[in-house]
Amino acid sequence: MEVDKSILVSQKRINVIDALRGFSLLGVILIHMLQKFGYLSVNVTEIARYPMFDTIIQLLVTHVIAGRFITIFSFLFGLSFFIQMDRASKRGIDFRGRFLWRMVILFVIGIVGTTFAYMDILTLYAFYGIILVLLFPLKNWVLITITSLILLGLPLMSIVGFDNITLKEATAINLNQSIDTNNVESETLNATTNEDIFITNASFLESAKDNIFVNTKEKLHYQFRMSSTGYMVFALFILGFVVGRTGFFEKVNIKKRKNYILFIGFFIAAIVSKLLVQLFTPENPINLFLHVSQGLKVPINSIIASTLNDLSMLFQSGVLAMGFIVLYQTKILGKYLDLLSPYGRMGLTNYEVQNVVGAMLFSSWELGSFFGRLGITELFILGLIIYALQIIASKQWLKHFLYGPLEWFWRSATYMKWQSFKRTKTIINI
Repeated sequence: MEVDKSILVSQKRINVIDALRGFSLLGVILIHMLQKFGYLSVNVTEIARYPMFDTIIQLLVTHVIAGRFITIFSFLFGLSFFIQMDRASKRGIDFRGRFLWRMVILFVIGIVGTTFAYMDILTLYAFYGIILVLLFPLKNWVLITITSLILLGLPLMSIVGFDNITLKEATAINLNQSIDTNNVESETLNATTNEDIFITNASFLESAKDNIFVNTKEKLHYQFRMSSTGYMVFALFILGFVVGRTGFFEKVNIKKRKNYILFIGFFIAAIVSKLLVQLFTPENPINLFLHVSQGLKVPINSIIASTLNDLSMLFQSGVLAMGFIVLYQTKILGKYLDLLSPYGRMGLTNYEVQNVVGAMLFSSWELGSFFGRLGITELFILGLIIYALQIIASKQWLKHFLYGPLEWFWRSATYMKWQSFKRTKTIINI
């Protein structure tokens, strides 16, 4: 009997993880499209052609997409780390050294991706991947404790406490102008409006230089000083690792009742946390992180509200992830959602292709003078079209190859040996 040997190799893959990863990248590309991947061509003026649809999409992005899908993507990275380490361990292999080298390669891939779009997050993933290796021997209760402290706002409270001690309110007057300038740039990283960074580089090389040496600095400033994004990503890495240890995804297809319970639990937690955010938010809300950066005193209820908001976003991501899993396991929708599995298997390639395409569409050195004029509705639809084309391309690619191009390169560089790439047929007697 003629059998595709690669099928036997990939039988251990958990397809729902691949599909969920593909699903998470839908939100990533839609957010980045609305941000125009951080680019704004010279003299581009947007025209609001579809104000009603713009408003609807803005609400959808703000309350459903922004921050939720990248949370799932980050969680799955921690999960993948466990899967790789666990499978190597079962073969009697200590994969930690190899994984450290693997993170170095990912960092290089991230640097290349950053030359196209400074919002590329892979360099941060590589750094946290290295820390995960160091945390690997720790017990689950220790990892859960670390994760809980991060999710409960310890990094934020530490920053606020340190700044309140070391900085004086008077310095805010002198710093206002420079901070406001930084704020305009850094806030665009998670914005869902069209307030993009004004990039006027005439060439790719100039843009790449700015992305690496200037915009990356602003990105890190935003992630660790103007928001809790950087800390939350680390918590999600650990959380994905811990969930991997529990064997949840190995049993996800047979414990469907538990999936429904988790979905309902996340849904209730999301609603309760959202109500608590409203309860603790001051009557005159402040920009908490701007206050921190200026050394101004921050009310305790603002810190609580910020922490609750982060938790609410996490619970909402849980609703999306578990909702997807529940629908994936239905006969009616499951076969359609499984179309995202090839996309997710090529997640690294598809993520970086998004960045390259985004740079070409919106940079002043390519097509930004045209695509930079598009409004929210048009950008949203364009993002869906690119995503759909990637789904088709991924499915066709994996019919002929074992891995996506970057996945194959990453795997080959990890083992410092060219890995099998093309699918081959072999004769197996069954």
